[in-house]
Amino acid sequence: MRLPSAIRAALLALALLTGSSAARADEGLVTLIIFKAGWIFGGSAGTGVLTFHGHTYALNAGGLDYGLVFGGSQTTLQGRVRNIRQASDVAGIYGAAGAGVAFGAGVRGIVLTNPNGAILELSGKQLGVMANLDLSGLAITLKQ
Repeated sequence: MRLPSAIRAALLALALLTGSSAARADEGLVTLIIFKAGWIFGGSAGTGVLTFHGHTYALNAGGLDYGLVFGGSQTTLQGRVRNIRQASDVAGIYGAAGAGVAFGAGVRGIVLTNPNGAILELSGKQLGVMANLDLSGLAITLKQ
């Protein structure tokens, strides 16, 4: 009778471990202001904030673009980050392929994932003159 009890205990422990890990994942609110410019190669830099469990964390953002990149713009994005357990989970490299055109004011939406499993779902306004069909990477870090 010990073997079935041991197997039941192991299965229960496994269920609790996997269930509690998923239950701890949470979400927060993110705002980013990103400046982007380029001609074939492009770059972006910006700042933002993460609001998570009642605390506000300052963010830095920057990245590189390669492909058809022309112009300059300022984009203000707001939304949420899902599947994080702590504020530092939002930090990391996010990669994307994108296409867009903005002359004056436009709208932008994006969904990105980093190696920590964080999922950014952002949308907002883009101002400037920008045309792009490119591969890009965005690095987000928490300011210390």
